[in-house]
Amino acid sequence: MPTILGQNQYGKAENRVVKITRDGATHHIKDLNVSVALSGDLSDVHLTGSNANCLPTDTTKNTVFAFAKEYGIESAEQFGIHLARHFVTSQEPIKRARIRIEEYAWERIASSDANSKFIGADEVNHSFARKGQETRVTQITYDGEKWEVISGLKDLVVMNSTNSEFWGYIKDQYTTLQEAYDRILATQVSGRWRFNWTDDDQRMPNWERSYEQTRKHMLEAFAETYSYSLQQTLYQMATRIINHRSEIDEVRFSLPNKHHFLVDLEPFGLKNDNEVYYAADRMYGLIEATVLRDGATAQIPVDMTNL
Repeated sequence: MPTILGQNQYGKAENRVVKITRDGATHHIKDLNVSVALSGDLSDVHLTGSNANCLPTDTTKNTVFAFAKEYGIESAEQFGIHLARHFVTSQEPIKRARIRIEEYAWERIASSDANSKFIGADEVNHSFARKGQETRVTQITYDGEKWEVISGLKDLVVMNSTNSEFWGYIKDQYTTLQEAYDRILATQVSGRWRFNWTDDDQRMPNWERSYEQTRKHMLEAFAETYSYSLQQTLYQMATRIINHRSEIDEVRFSLPNKHHFLVDLEPFGLKNDNEVYYAADRMYGLIEATVLRDGATAQIPVDMTNL
């Protein structure tokens, strides 16, 4: 039976690169996990075994590390743009490059005055602790003409201990959930936002400031929204981003509802006045939605599992 080769791509996945920038005695860390996927005129490598148009995946790996030295890592987005441009413009068979990057944040460890003096250092600026569970992510796609940059974060756990209710919902013969007028609202944020920067003639965003400010507005909206549902909170978080960041046209969130249930303390003769909860990790409600700037078209995949 005849077959036809469909979409295909290849590259080196999960290249872990750590770049230390030494500013005198003060050091700065960029810690990335970089995945490269290339596509183009690559039919022969599948159909005949000819590698004439195939840039080895080992070469793509080497390029990641060489570029960390040659260009430095100003931001995950800028680093991905350098890589994507290089692969498409330097290799004629390659027509499209997709660079996915996870960035792991580190925070500086502050030393006490006493210990600094004891070890003979006036100030310690080279020690870090891995920062929380949050991971910054970005995906850069380039076809030689147009750019698509989708950035975001995952595994950021947030909680409001009050100012959240949930009531007035549909009730049928299978409904057992009690209405709540003062509950904990917690979620593990997975969010992506798409930039409207698409070609080199446009002014490029300040990627580091954009991430910092987008995260700030998202968290402020979470904290300041009196919530009647996680859906309402999600919409406010995304809307706050679009209203404050002109470089972003689309936001998508996937928010699991990390349920906290009041523990029944009456068997012990105790009243639980919204103080003691059981934190359940499974099962959970999963709330997902895309919010767009008026006139924009949705491009972030509905399933963000691999984004």
